[in-house]
Formats: sequence, structure tokens, C-alpha cells
Amino acid sequence: MTPAVEALRSAGIEYRLHEYEGVEVGEGDYAVAVADALGIEPGRLFKTLLAAVDGKLEVFVIPADRQLDVRSVGKRAVMAERAAAERATGYVAGGISPLGQRRSLPTTVDEAALAHQTILVSAGRRGLQLELDPRELVRITAAEVRAVATG
Repeated sequence: MTPAVEALRSAGIEYRLHEYEGVEVGEGDYAVAVADALGIEPGRLFKTLLAAVDGKLEVFVIPADRQLDVRSVGKRAVMAERAAAERATGYVAGGISPLGQRRSLPTTVDEAALAHQTILVSAGRRGLQLELDPRELVRITAAEVRAVATG
């Protein structure tokens, strides 16, 4: 069990686990490849990205087939370095979940998530995704919801 799964269990939030194989980090767009491996549309799978906004790490949850609009999140925003993201969350790249992170970081969920009854996010390790109601994700992470994705 990952910290992400434990966070949902502890909160009593309904979820489903989905396993996949054959997707390697670094081969093209990893999140889109995961969606393909699971047989779902990329707009329902949400990736977890970290960015440094005014020098402080923040979490952004956006559709797999889109990019973070860095300009929309802050004038001095840059994508976090991989090592910094892994240290802050306790997860490895390709398996970073917005749930159960080592440190509680400000979180923003792209508004596109609310157009779906359920979305998928990383369960905290490569090869495993969590399916849950996006409103529950927003609630448990105390996330702000707004448009932060482009493309």
C-alpha cells in the first residue's frame, strides 16, 4: 500500500486501483502513454507536476495530454527540478501522487477535472493509478480549482 492509497482509506474516500505495464519514464509523453496502456482517454488521466512559484514548491494536477501553463501560475514560476520534486513528495518521478505526500504543499487542480465523474491520478508508484471522484481529490488535498493547463 502506498501513502496515497492510505490517505484515501483513512479519509473513507471511495477509489479503484488500476495497474498497467510496459510504460517507461522518458519515452515521449509518459502520462499519455499511461492513459493508452490503461485504455482511457488522456483527458481523464491527470498528471501531478511540481513547480517553484516565487521560490516555494506547489503541486499542479492537470490532464495527461496538456502542459502546465507556467505563466498562469506566477510571474516567477518554473518547473521544479526532478530531485526537488522527489524529495518534497517522497515519490519517484513517474509515480508522484497528489495524495499522501511527505510534505503538505499548496495544490491546484485544473478545472477540467470537474467535467468528469471520475479521474485517474498516480497511486504513488509507477504502474499504479487511482480512480476517484475529482471533487474528493479537491477536498482531501484542500486544492484550489482553476485553469492552469494549456495545449
